[in-house]
Amino acid sequence: MPMEEDLESGQMESLIQAFREQLLACLEECATGRRGLFSDYEHLGQEAWPEAARLRELAFALQSILAQSGEADPLCDQFLDLCSIHGENDPGEPKLARAFLNEIAGGQ
Repeated sequence: MPMEEDLESGQMESLIQAFREQLLACLEECATGRRGLFSDYEHLGQEAWPEAARLRELAFALQSILAQSGEADPLCDQFLDLCSIHGENDPGEPKLARAFLNEIAGGQ
């Protein structure tokens, strides 16, 4: 049904737009030094960042929904890739956020 497809497409676009807006807002905040965007830092005594936790949940859900139709969102995929960086090669969240913001700005 074309109308259902249009509705679903419109809802998906709204979801992607909401993700991107929240991503940019969180990246800006993280780039200035706030920690917890790419993973929870509560265990290190850092204050919780609920918006970042919701953004990660939204990214996982969006990736899953898009995968069902064989699609992907590059920003969502890259954000989730950055969320998986841990260990001694981790350059730090503010540095990752600034690099990601620069990449997004260069691609627009």
